[in-house]
Amino acid sequence: MRIRQPVFIVLFLVLAASPSQTGEKPVVRTYENKLTLIADAGPLLADYPEYVEPVRNKERFESPALVDDPQADLHVRAWRFSYNARAIIEVPNHLRADQTAIIVVHPWGIDDGQGWKTPQPAGVAFACTPEKNRLTLQHMTKVVNPFLKSLRGKVALVAYSLPGPEDPIRKKMYRSVRRQPEKTERLQGAVELAAKLKSFSYKGKPVPERLTLSKDRPVVDYFKQFPGLDPGPAYNNTGFWDLPIPVAKPIEVAASDVVFYDAEGYAPIKAFLTKQGIRHILLAGYATDMCVCSTAAGYKNLSKDFNTFLVGDATQATFPACDTARFATTAAISFAALDLFITQVSWIKLR
Repeated sequence: MRIRQPVFIVLFLVLAASPSQTGEKPVVRTYENKLTLIADAGPLLADYPEYVEPVRNKERFESPALVDDPQADLHVRAWRFSYNARAIIEVPNHLRADQTAIIVVHPWGIDDGQGWKTPQPAGVAFACTPEKNRLTLQHMTKVVNPFLKSLRGKVALVAYSLPGPEDPIRKKMYRSVRRQPEKTERLQGAVELAAKLKSFSYKGKPVPERLTLSKDRPVVDYFKQFPGLDPGPAYNNTGFWDLPIPVAKPIEVAASDVVFYDAEGYAPIKAFLTKQGIRHILLAGYATDMCVCSTAAGYKNLSKDFNTFLVGDATQATFPACDTARFATTAAISFAALDLFITQVSWIKLR
C-alpha cells in the first residue's frame, strides 16, 4: 500500500552515548516518525553531476529532526530510502561541530606526483588504471579538498584511513592515534617517502599471450588464468603493496589531521574517536561500494557506534567498464541508503 498521508509512529531513539561507549544506561526520547509528503521535490546529489548521477526518485517525505544537539552549530540535512515507506525520507539534523569528525576513507596517493605509480604495462591499484586514477584525483581536487578546508578548524577532527600498518615513514609524516609528529619529523618523512617510492621498479608482466584451456570448460579455465582484476605480484611486481601509501596530493593535509591504518583494525579507531568526544561522523572517500563500506573506517563499523552520515558527492565508486564513476557511485549510495543516512556537501552548513 502506498503512503499518501502523514504517518505517525512512536519510536525510542538513543540521544546520548551508547552503553557500549560509556557503560551507562542510555538516555532516550520519544521521536514521532511523522512522514510529510514533499511536493515537487528536485533531484538529490545534483551539485556535481560529472561525478555523481543525480537521484530522481519522485516519492519523497520529510521527517522531524533526528539528531538535535543542544547548542548545535552544524546542520546536516540527510536522506535514506525505505522500501516499506515506498520513498526517500529526508531528515534535518542539528549537530555540535565540536563533537563531529570528518573521515575520508582511502585517499590513496597514486599517480599524483609523489612517486607511487601504477605499474606498467598491466598493473592495477586504487581506481585500477592511470586514467581512472586521474579522474579520481580530479574529484579530490574539486570536491573533497574544498569540503575539508571549509570545515577544518570547526569540526573536532579531520581524519583519513590508509592501508597497512603505521610504518616508520608515515609515522613521521602523519598524526596517528598514538602521537603527533613534529614539523622536522614531517619534513624528514616526506624526504624518506620520496626516496622509498622512487627506488621501486614499477614494472610487471604483460597480460598472457596464451592460455591453456580444457575442452569441456574453457570459460572456467579462461577466467582462472586471466581474471578481470589481478593486483598481485605478476602484474604489480613483488613488494608493491609493501610500499608506504601516502594521502593523495590534492588533499592538503593539516598537521592536526589524523591517519588511521587498516591493519590495526577498528578498535583503536573507535577508542580514539570516543576519547576525543566524537559522536557524529561525516564519511567520504574511495571507493563507495568497497572500502568506504567494509574497511576498518568504513560505515559498517562506524555506524554501529556513531551517528554516521555518508557525504554522497564526496565519494566515488569503482567503475570497471565505464568511463565515469557517476552511475556506479549513485548505485552504491542508493544501496547504502537502506541502512545509512546520505547527505551532500551543500547540505552541511555551519550556523
